[in-house]
Amino acid sequence: MPYWLMKSEPDELSIHDLQRLGRARWDGVRNYQARNFIRSMQAGDQFLFYHSSCPEPGVAGIARIEGAPYPDPAALDPQSHYFDAKASAEKNPWTAVDVSFVEAFKQVIPLAELKAQRALAELSLVQKGSRLSVMPVTEAQWRAILLLK
Repeated sequence: MPYWLMKSEPDELSIHDLQRLGRARWDGVRNYQARNFIRSMQAGDQFLFYHSSCPEPGVAGIARIEGAPYPDPAALDPQSHYFDAKASAEKNPWTAVDVSFVEAFKQVIPLAELKAQRALAELSLVQKGSRLSVMPVTEAQWRAILLLK
C-alpha cells in the first residue's frame, strides 16, 4: 500500500477538524507535481497529516484516502480561495480527493525532530527547498515516523 504525507494549515483543516468531521474533501492543491501525486492515490492509501504554516509544524496524525481522485470543485467556485479563472467544467486541471480520520497523535512530531532522523534523510519534506504539499512516503520512512509518536 502506498503511503503519503499531505500538508494542511491547521486553521483551514486540522487533524482535530478531520476527527470531528470524520470525512472531508482535500482540495486546493495548486502545484502540478503535488496534483499528480493525488491523481495516483487509491482508496485505502494512508497519509501522514502534516500541520504546516503554524507555530508548531509537524506530523499531527494519520488519515486515509476514501475514494478515487476527482476534479477539484473549488477551482470552479468564484467564492473559493482556490478559484482558478482558467479552469472550466470541461477542462479542470486540478484534483481533489476525499479523506477520513484515522488517528490524532498525542503530540505533533515537530519538523526539527523529523529532520534529525537519519532514516528520514531522503524524505522530500526534510530536503532543502522542498515545498510540496503532497508527497510519497516509503514504507521504511512511514515506520520511522510512527516510531516517533
